Amino acid sequence: MTSVDEPLEYIKRTRRYYQVLGYGASYVWAHYDDVPFVSLSKPLSKSRVAIVTTAAIFQPGKGDQGPGAPYNASAKFYDVYAMKCSEPPNLGISHVAIDRDHTSAEDIGTYFPLDALKLAAVEGRIGSTSSRFYGLPTNRSIRKTLEVDCQNLTEHCKADAIDAAILVPNCPVCHQSVSLAARHLENEGIASVIMGCARDIVEHVGVPRFLFNDFPLGNSAGLPHDRDNQYQIMILALDLLEQANGPRTTWRSPFHWSGDEDWKRDYSNPDLLSSEEIAQKRAAFDAGKAEAKTQQGRSS
Repeated sequence: MTSVDEPLEYIKRTRRYYQVLGYGASYVWAHYDDVPFVSLSKPLSKSRVAIVTTAAIFQPGKGDQGPGAPYNASAKFYDVYAMKCSEPPNLGISHVAIDRDHTSAEDIGTYFPLDALKLAAVEGRIGSTSSRFYGLPTNRSIRKTLEVDCQNLTEHCKADAIDAAILVPNCPVCHQSVSLAARHLENEGIASVIMGCARDIVEHVGVPRFLFNDFPLGNSAGLPHDRDNQYQIMILALDLLEQANGPRTTWRSPFHWSGDEDWKRDYSNPDLLSSEEIAQKRAAFDAGKAEAKTQQGRSS
């Protein structure tokens, strides 16, 4: 059993969960021995910083996508997007495997820290926020993430002349996707830092900088309804962006989850499920995969 202070091993937990549900070979997570690293090209106080999110833009007619929504395969997106930071975004994380037992996604600041980044700009901690933020798809295909999504994201970042990127994942696969993206950005001369909750996945891939928040999935950017905490976490990420001397630099934030301590025990734990619940989850997962495949076909 995972202790309160020990990070949850998502690779091991999800592997066993899907085996119990009756699926075959385990998913092979991306892993690299060599990790790219680039220092900031200018002082952080003069740098333009952008946010990369795996949250989805609200899509009318695609079902419940609001706070507390169940998994909604119809709400997935499959292409990198860019949106203006000047307009309040309507984003949701109903499409990903966040911790729905302990996370409601009521507070956008827990998974999309644009307000915290803007405050850092006002305080002079960074030069400015990028005029746009970017959406990165949650993609189990490592090849597509590398060959298509990472390339498109980098093109957006270069077009907006950003100096650094803060990448904020939600579900387990999101953590892999942003890790691959961070590596790609660094290879293209753009400094990066990931703020996330799945330490084992990010470090398994191998990234330049990682701020680990030991919170349930869906809260990579801070505690719900706690603006001060969200800002402190942003400052930690910016400090890491500035102070890291080499790749594979992980900082663990000093903050603790404010809710139920049993979240690590509960997340995708097949030992807590009856045979009927296992069958129901298998059926729901199959239906979600079928819907996602349909949606992906329409977007192609």
